[in-house]
Amino acid sequence: MRRTVLVTGGSGAIGQAIVKKLVAGGWKTAFTWMHNEAKAEQLKEETGALAFKVDLSDHNEVRGFAKMLEEQLGSVYGLVNNAGVTQVMPFALIEPDDWDHIMNSNLKSMYLATHALVRGMIRNKQGVIVNMGSIAGHRVLEVPIHYASVKAAVSGFTVSLARELARYNVRVNEVVPGMLEEGVSKLVPEAEMKEYLHYCLARRPGKCSEVAELVEFLLSDRSSYINAQSIHINGGI
Repeated sequence: MRRTVLVTGGSGAIGQAIVKKLVAGGWKTAFTWMHNEAKAEQLKEETGALAFKVDLSDHNEVRGFAKMLEEQLGSVYGLVNNAGVTQVMPFALIEPDDWDHIMNSNLKSMYLATHALVRGMIRNKQGVIVNMGSIAGHRVLEVPIHYASVKAAVSGFTVSLARELARYNVRVNEVVPGMLEEGVSKLVPEAEMKEYLHYCLARRPGKCSEVAELVEFLLSDRSSYINAQSIHINGGI
């Protein structure tokens, strides 16, 4: 029986790669999107995955979506919390609304999506949650403070949730990508990217497809002994 996986933020660069990998691997795949309708529709047509426009920062909308998804596809076995945004601005210019926007889009959305689907995993006594972190929350880099803060929080969310859900046979891990060829890494200044590549053992940025390979592995039974981990995929830095 094919297992159902939901990928949030499926229209972004990493999200698209994850959706493509899961569909190719035989998973019953659905994804959410919010702003990029054209890419979402293209991904839907290319892969056959189900696409849903959802404001993941809205509690009622997420709860209603989760109920509809479970009615349509059955129990959700896997959740990939990938949705998120960033802003490039110095700390002195970050206003409270900017801070709240980053927190809501990256962390509150993770909490709401997980909260809405985890009860089904508990009932079934099985499931896997993969949270998308970032090197910005783990290394000394010139990155927006609110983005680094929210990505650091993903690690605490991951280990605490893993501890609580272990009794129900639900695993929770974090994937921590380094600089990639696509996605938010394109916003990194050229000088900083050069410095990163100088110290990176692989001497190159990563690929979204490589992140997707790791995510699919963590969702699968092949990783059944991996839990409560922050797994870095950064070429060695």
